[in-house]
Amino acid sequence: MSTIKVTDARAQFPDLISTARTEAVFLERRGKIEAVVVSPEQYELMMDALEEAEDIAAFDAAIAEGGEAIPWEQVKAELGW
Repeated sequence: MSTIKVTDARAQFPDLISTARTEAVFLERRGKIEAVVVSPEQYELMMDALEEAEDIAAFDAAIAEGGEAIPWEQVKAELGW
């Protein structure tokens, strides 16, 4: 991880993009992290992981609700499979 001031990032933008290919670059303004620059590949990995975590949370919530189980054959029939 690298941290760079926003004012410096403007002047070093091509280098910032190059660095972001291999590590996250945190942009700092007035001592506070304001943004993060990552490669498109890393962004996709993070979004996939977030989606997976959301799916797991939804599954866990559905299991916690309980209720009557619906047989798989009935589900397929209702979906027209």
